[in-house]
Amino acid sequence: MRAAGKIAALLPPTPLLPIDIGGTRIHAKCDNLQPIGAFKIRGAWHRLTDLTPKERAAGVVAVSSGNHAQGVAWAARELGIAAAIVMPANAPRVKLDATRALGAEIILYDRAGGEDRDAIANALCDERGRTLVHAYADPWVIEGQGTMGIEIAAQLGREPSHIIVCCGGGGLAAGLALACPSAAIHPVEPEGWDDVARSLATGEIQRVGPNPPRTICDSIQTPSTAPINFRVLRERASPGVTVSDAEVRAAQRFAFAKLQVVVEPGGAAALAAALAGKVPLDEWTVVTITGGNTDADAFARSLLTDE
Repeated sequence: MRAAGKIAALLPPTPLLPIDIGGTRIHAKCDNLQPIGAFKIRGAWHRLTDLTPKERAAGVVAVSSGNHAQGVAWAARELGIAAAIVMPANAPRVKLDATRALGAEIILYDRAGGEDRDAIANALCDERGRTLVHAYADPWVIEGQGTMGIEIAAQLGREPSHIIVCCGGGGLAAGLALACPSAAIHPVEPEGWDDVARSLATGEIQRVGPNPPRTICDSIQTPSTAPINFRVLRERASPGVTVSDAEVRAAQRFAFAKLQVVVEPGGAAALAAALAGKVPLDEWTVVTITGGNTDADAFARSLLTDE
């Protein structure tokens, strides 16, 4: 895969660490240790490095709650490309500040009020003549995220039997399904935000329902998957599962105690499903730890309370 070569030339592989869950030793792929603290750097770099000279000169627009924002902003800074990111006004402050620090312009929208971030981003692209770098509904982004699967297979010496993956719009899940076609892909979403699981169950794309519950998993809080992702997942993914905030906090504590790593809530969802016994485990199972962008106060609350 060409994307894997591009990522390997830019970044060293992130660790694949053994962990014991209920007497079974599995592996944790720690992409929270990427330079931006999340796996999103993979897809962003692959997409931006394939822009034409004209597209580079015009700049890019992205939509994100924070991790894709930082991936695009980091890649844009390295390549000298202007980047505008549409982000929710209630995104974690640590993610907003980090994106600004990387030089990106931020356009805030009201996620709680139902504003359509994709409509805002598309309008910006039309107005400024820029290229949209979608967080998951983009073939380059999907392929770039799939480089995690190439690394996993190389580190294991074979394809994994199961990959348990934190899932928002399905970019990483689709990329892993393409990179590791023999592996069972298990998407994990927050309770009430299980549009991918319901889409897989019904055979048609479903949206998150009206007035969905609050979740601490801001990074995988998306309204629906997209046709490009669903086409891949419909053929290759196992049924999706959901996790509660309490289960996610337990996973954050487990990762801190057993792996000595800081994991944000959305980045701990897959581990939460494994710890809660919601997905099958064997010695060739890999659980993705996808992000570590959380502030000290929020992380301390996760360590000290289930609430």
